Amino acid sequence: MGKLCYNISMNRNKLLRLGLLAVMGVILVRLFFIQIVQHDEWVEKAAAQQTLQNVLKAERGEIYMLDGDEPVAVVMNATVYTVIVDPMVTDQAEAEAKLTGILGDKRVAEWGDVFADKSRRYYIVGKNVERRAAEQVAEAGLAGVWLQASTKRVYPEGTLASTLLGFVNADGIGQYGVEGALNEILSGKDGLLRTVKDINNVALSIGNDNIKTPAVDGEDVVLTIDRNMQYNIEKILEQKSKELGFANVSAVVLDPNSGRVMAMADYPGYDPANYGNVTSAAAYINHVVEEAFEPASVCKTFTFATGMEYGLITPETMWTNYGETTVDGWPIRNASQESFLLGQQTIQMAFNYSLNTASTQVLRWLGGSETEITRQGEERLYDYYYNHFGLGQATGIELIESAGLVLSPDEVEYGVASTYANMTFGQNMQTTMIQVAAAIASVVNGGYYYTPTVVAGKMVNGEFVKNEDPEPVRQTVSAKTSEMVRELMYGTRRAWRANGTDPEGFYVGGKTGTAQVIKDGVYSFDETWATYVGAGGTEGELPEYVIMVRIWEENKLADGQNHALPTFTAIKNYVQDYLRVKPAGQ
Repeated sequence: MGKLCYNISMNRNKLLRLGLLAVMGVILVRLFFIQIVQHDEWVEKAAAQQTLQNVLKAERGEIYMLDGDEPVAVVMNATVYTVIVDPMVTDQAEAEAKLTGILGDKRVAEWGDVFADKSRRYYIVGKNVERRAAEQVAEAGLAGVWLQASTKRVYPEGTLASTLLGFVNADGIGQYGVEGALNEILSGKDGLLRTVKDINNVALSIGNDNIKTPAVDGEDVVLTIDRNMQYNIEKILEQKSKELGFANVSAVVLDPNSGRVMAMADYPGYDPANYGNVTSAAAYINHVVEEAFEPASVCKTFTFATGMEYGLITPETMWTNYGETTVDGWPIRNASQESFLLGQQTIQMAFNYSLNTASTQVLRWLGGSETEITRQGEERLYDYYYNHFGLGQATGIELIESAGLVLSPDEVEYGVASTYANMTFGQNMQTTMIQVAAAIASVVNGGYYYTPTVVAGKMVNGEFVKNEDPEPVRQTVSAKTSEMVRELMYGTRRAWRANGTDPEGFYVGGKTGTAQVIKDGVYSFDETWATYVGAGGTEGELPEYVIMVRIWEENKLADGQNHALPTFTAIKNYVQDYLRVKPAGQ
């Protein structure tokens, strides 16, 4: 019996020793993994608890317009604060109790989400917090909660140039306009501070782990836009919208001898500081550069210029108008069917009355035929439209822009001849206002195409550093053709309602356009948009400005002659006076 008890005791001791050895083995294995295999991981976790990481926000660049030659800030920054929580250090209940009321609608995170993963050392709980609320956050004295100063956009001019400027969203990213297109330049680059901290999340000045990558602030951009001109043109657009009864009016004013945009306006606009107060995102569209449309008969300017380049026509060239012509079995008619326009007419007369049969005939002549539209004519027109005048492709302006569409003869699926006949008067193609304005500028300035630009330079340490003077990128037409086109445009304006609006000594020309709108795949008879493009200056000298306007409203008939032309004239009168254009002899 005694021997049996002894054996049981011995077995228990052995089992206990084996158990202890097993436990020690597990501990040793675990220590091996922690100290050897997982060494780097645990060092990183320990360092995370001992260090503070803080993003150093770059200050967004401001945007300026010109007042004469002096830059004036139209988009500025105001200091606001971001509230950040370190979930590993901060007490959830205390943070929720103290910060919820202080942050109010500036809180951007749910507390449950903030503390769901405490390995995250940096969680933003409040954005765009004003100074007083930020002071209250600081006074709360919460461990692991800190403030980061940043900026929000301020637009002191209200709605001025809103579709041109764009806005900055809640995440600090530029949207639309200059803010969107130049977001990278304006944003700069954030920096990083990583420093040893104490238990209260206070940065210490000792240790070798301090890392600081400085923030690089965004550039301050100066636009070519003249603030005074922009303001007054927007007022004219508002007045004309109400006077003529159309909801939408857009305009652009260009220096034809440099490509600099002096004004770019849409009515109505919006308040970029309260960009959410719109009925739809369509309110943000800059119609001058972002919306491609069929520009209609303003394109006769380019068709006739192409014919002049090939030596086929001059303003005095005669042709026979029958009031209608047929291409691919489709009739092409003139809007003006007065009897006095039938028979022998000059190209100048055709331009004055915007005769579609005349531009179609020029296309035939480009192909070497009196009666047929040939591949040669189509290729010649395409070459000038696309390669010379830049229609149907992005201009390169420093904004988000639509490319539009001008199909080559090889890209047209059917009815190439009728497609190109329609293109001679600006249909079956799509361009933007800035494309047309830049192309017209090249036609009237002696034949030189300048890439349109809205950036004049930048501010550096309070000084305006101007960009180099623009250089022409190509020659579109000869000086002789340019002179003849100016005469065409001048003759047309003089023949119509401009009488009395262009005083003696000034030289102003232009061209109307009225385009049917495609609805449900077909051209509508109850909706059109109207355009007018013109140029002017001192008689005997090259034009000093190019202006294009567009007017439209859904389910309404806008007319180039009755709506776009008077809007152009009102803008022209202001611009001519503002630029101090002198009449000849003065």
